[in-house]
Amino acid sequence: MTIKVLGHKAPDTDSTGSPLIWAWYLTEVQGTPAEAKLLGEPNTEAAFMLERWGFEKPEIIADVSADDDVVIVDTNNIAELPASINEANVIQVIDHHMLQGGLKTKAPIDITIRPLACTATIMHDLMGADAAQMPENIKCAMLSCILSDTLEFRSPTTTPHDKAVAEKLADELGISIPDYAAELFAAKSDVSAFSDAELLRMDSKEYEVDGTKFRVSVLETTSPATVLDRKASLIESMATVAAEDGVDQVLLFVVDILNEQSTLLVPNELVKNVAEKSFGVSVSGDTVILPGVVSRKKQIIPSLKV
Repeated sequence: MTIKVLGHKAPDTDSTGSPLIWAWYLTEVQGTPAEAKLLGEPNTEAAFMLERWGFEKPEIIADVSADDDVVIVDTNNIAELPASINEANVIQVIDHHMLQGGLKTKAPIDITIRPLACTATIMHDLMGADAAQMPENIKCAMLSCILSDTLEFRSPTTTPHDKAVAEKLADELGISIPDYAAELFAAKSDVSAFSDAELLRMDSKEYEVDGTKFRVSVLETTSPATVLDRKASLIESMATVAAEDGVDQVLLFVVDILNEQSTLLVPNELVKNVAEKSFGVSVSGDTVILPGVVSRKKQIIPSLKV
């Protein structure tokens, strides 16, 4: 049986690239047939990475079954996984997020969760000497994942080890990190083809704070004005998306990669209170700038208060 390797819903570069990397490793090094799968359309940066390095877009699947062997990467959050994940035979989890709970397996499994910025960095370590066997496109996918998740080492989630692995890969590939990161971020910043609802869901995670359910959305861009020009329609769409997704509120953080700050859209009193309690700012309009805030995992989610 072919193992399905999959990341989280609303796939970003790490959740698109890491399944490809690990499926290659399982198939070519471990001799265990595996295929990368996606749980939705990849974002613009991930789609760029696939095209740039000659990958076919992995099959998008809606669910898994009791007959499936599954490896989960870049998440362990049941809300970000297929509805029937606990019925499948999950055999491995590789992740860099906090342990959420809720996953149930049919037998003891191999779990690796490490405090690094990127799942692909963990995979490089797990491969050990076998990492030298990676073909060029797999190395390029790994480099893409690390540069994306660390915002080219600007994110506070970045560790010296993430940076060292990225620099090693770039050196082997003959790639300039600043030049390639600029390509990635330009692709990430092109959101013109997406509706407001798609933008609000594109890079988002559900999170509950004291009984209030949020969809915490992040748009990382080198051109924040492009997104903020759509502020009025985005704010108008938030209520619809929240109702359709069964949450109380959408929080949208527009992350300015180059200036290392976020702009939070403030559509109502609830978000105003969240902003003031969580980040110690004073809100007077429908946006508020949060200097230095760029990481959902390390700076946004842990700070949220209602």
